[in-house]
Amino acid sequence: MTIEERAEQGAVLKRSCNCCQAVLLALADETGLSDAQLMQLGSGFGSGMGNMEGTCGALVGAGMAAGLKRGEKSTTRYTRQISENFQARCGAILCKELKGRDTGAPLCPCEDCVRNAVRAYGDIVGIK
Repeated sequence: MTIEERAEQGAVLKRSCNCCQAVLLALADETGLSDAQLMQLGSGFGSGMGNMEGTCGALVGAGMAAGLKRGEKSTTRYTRQISENFQARCGAILCKELKGRDTGAPLCPCEDCVRNAVRAYGDIVGIK
């Protein structure tokens, strides 16, 4: 499956789960965990950790997937690069900024955050 197919799969999955879970499920074969385990792992990371104040859940999911794939080998470097790639695509990394909570001007809808997190993961980890 291409990274674009995974990105679209994640956007569809977003209809039935939070952003973090959608990204994890779209990258499930990269993680070594079952769908049920990924759903549990990502359950607390919707809406920027439940209050829109934290990092976008989609981005958190991409970082988790990188950690599960890489183990402890260079994961911090990968997550930094994924974060930078995501921010370039979406304009921010905080949920409240992406959703325009304080400004009324959203930068990126959740489905696009999911797509862009999957794309960022693919760019950095090397999935085409």
